[in-house]
Amino acid sequence: MLELFTSALVTFFVAIDPPGVAPIFAALTEGAPAAHRRKMAIRSVVISTFILLAFAFGGSWLLNAMHISLDAFRAAGGVLLFLMALEMIFEKRTERREERAEEIMDEHNNHPDQWDDISVFPMAIPMLAGPGAIATMMLFMADAPNLLAQGVILGATGIILLICLVTFLLIVPVMKLIGESMAAMITRILGVILAALAAQFIFDGIKGALMGG
Repeated sequence: MLELFTSALVTFFVAIDPPGVAPIFAALTEGAPAAHRRKMAIRSVVISTFILLAFAFGGSWLLNAMHISLDAFRAAGGVLLFLMALEMIFEKRTERREERAEEIMDEHNNHPDQWDDISVFPMAIPMLAGPGAIATMMLFMADAPNLLAQGVILGATGIILLICLVTFLLIVPVMKLIGESMAAMITRILGVILAALAAQFIFDGIKGALMGG
């Protein structure tokens, strides 16, 4: 269980990427009242939690309904996570997030007295509960042998989301502490780790398909 908890904790930390998401939240809420930042922080984490829980318990049903084998999904999920890892290493993922942030800020500049609700988009989807996090959740839950293992996985996910919540609530001092260059370095290191985990998912999916065939 400890090994499963550690694996899930690291994988979800990499997939959700709190150091990479924090600067985006800071940019989207820059100049906003403290009450608005707090509201957006709580809502974005709560919504992303419900999304991940939905796929955690409904993912297997969805795969069965679409007649997709677990090995096929494991391999496809590994490919998706590997592409995400490449984007993190070469900072493409950060650039895309920054572009989304700039679009929302442009809309705000047209109405400076109004602050948009960013909790659903882009914070909950796709920054916290994005394709990588959803695929990771479904893969781990599909491989969980019992309820205890599922609880361990959900617990690890909850810790990462709690880290995101605390980071968002303390976003001003956090950004002063880590800075943009440190956040970029952490994201690249996490990208390398995610690439290795993704490769393992792909290998396991191919191995399972060949043995099953």
